[in-house]
Amino acid sequence: MNSIPVDQLHHKTSTGLQIASFRPDDNQENREQIPHRDDHYIFFLLKSGSGSLKVDYQDITVSGNQLYYILPTQVHYRIKTDRAEGWFLAVDVSLIAPDLRDAFERQVGLQVPCQLNKQELKQYSILLNLLHKESLLRKNDKFYLAIIHSLAQSFLAMAASSYSAQEKNRPAHTRSAEIVRQFKDLVAAHARTSKSPSAYASKLNISLGHLNETIKKATGSTVSYWIGQELFSEAKRLLNYTDADVKQIAYELGYAD
Repeated sequence: MNSIPVDQLHHKTSTGLQIASFRPDDNQENREQIPHRDDHYIFFLLKSGSGSLKVDYQDITVSGNQLYYILPTQVHYRIKTDRAEGWFLAVDVSLIAPDLRDAFERQVGLQVPCQLNKQELKQYSILLNLLHKESLLRKNDKFYLAIIHSLAQSFLAMAASSYSAQEKNRPAHTRSAEIVRQFKDLVAAHARTSKSPSAYASKLNISLGHLNETIKKATGSTVSYWIGQELFSEAKRLLNYTDADVKQIAYELGYAD
């Protein structure tokens, strides 16, 4: 069967980073709208105007003074901007430290745009403008990668901080939060081959009752629900974006019938 296209960053750059600005007068008429995945993170910072895109079947609108990101593996279309001014930044996964990735990936549901105040927006804009200039002006400098990677690391840390601050109702450093994060990672990696809630409890070295109670309290839904959601999401991706029939998709997701 045809697979969902994967946009690979190394085909565009050898630095692990790609940054670009967009302006209200940008012409989008000839831009292809092909659903795809990325093997990297994508960040959008909108200073003004708005942008719309579909991520894993959900419509997302990003407005001025907002930050948004797309995770690797999420199926999405290119952003459509409406009189928007802002920045686009693509970052290779290898450049994002585990603690920063945790801040971006620990949410069970789909990530939402992060609202920034005027001072935060100014700081982000200054940093991204500097990163853009340095990426163009210092290409022949022997410290080129060190300079642009350090600037990108500053942006990533700021973005992780902004999103962490937005999660007002989630305790940042509790055992329950760690269990939710680990469970989410395990489901994403093993849902096709492991569908039993007890298997995930075993992998986490806790009882099934404790796992269910923790996930239910943190997310409002059960362990079985989130395993099913992972499989349903992948099935929808395959149905919408490949030519596979239901039988093929069932087999791909580990169902014999």
